[in-house]
Amino acid sequence: MHPAIPHLIELQRVDHQIAVLRAELEAFPKRIRDAETKLGGARAGVASAKEAYTQIITERKKFELDVQQWKDRARKYRDQSGAVKTNEAFKALQHEIANAEAEVAKAEDRQLEVMMAAEETERRVKITESRLKEAEQAVAAERKEIQAQGTEKKKQLETATAEREKIIAPVPEDLRELYARIAKRHNGMAMAEARDGQCRGCGMRVLPHILQELATETNEEVYRCESCGLILYTLEPIPVANPAPGSANTSSAASTNS
Repeated sequence: MHPAIPHLIELQRVDHQIAVLRAELEAFPKRIRDAETKLGGARAGVASAKEAYTQIITERKKFELDVQQWKDRARKYRDQSGAVKTNEAFKALQHEIANAEAEVAKAEDRQLEVMMAAEETERRVKITESRLKEAEQAVAAERKEIQAQGTEKKKQLETATAEREKIIAPVPEDLRELYARIAKRHNGMAMAEARDGQCRGCGMRVLPHILQELATETNEEVYRCESCGLILYTLEPIPVANPAPGSANTSSAASTNS
């Protein structure tokens, strides 16, 4: 096979590694945003619980005021009852006193209900705050881990990039350009092994004399699959076979300039 083929095989391996590392690095910001989203839910839970608690406290104060107002009214009527001159006026005040006391009882009952609800809502606030604290700690740890992974992946990318430069150095410029064009067209794939008479890139048949040429150490031609266009190579020696009549004029190689 062409002497540059082993370098191109290694180049494809390293390029795949580089692509994976870059994809992982590009995913890290999203992973951090996803972690932050978890905090958003926990913070919303705290805000909702606090808002409910504020509403309950406001309602409780309202009923406290109602209780005091009805008590004051009942006391005023009692004070007035000592000064009335007629039975009708006395009975009217007694009626107002009874009504005020009934309203006091109602307001106190509602006040008690609201106080119990306030205790429950306060408990919910404490629970949601505790959950938020746990979420903040978990997200902080997750963020730290993601950042550590990012630092490590950057180092690996730098190493792989340096390795790529060493691998590609002996490759002629025309083959570099060919490799780059094919890889761009095939999502990073430029090389395909020819094995068992097939191109392992697309599964199509490779002619026997091409397989022989790929296995010949002195060969300096670059062969491409006629079907998918990937650069062919072989990893194992292939026995020389007698080609069928006329097959010598049939080529499965595409031009390196295409």
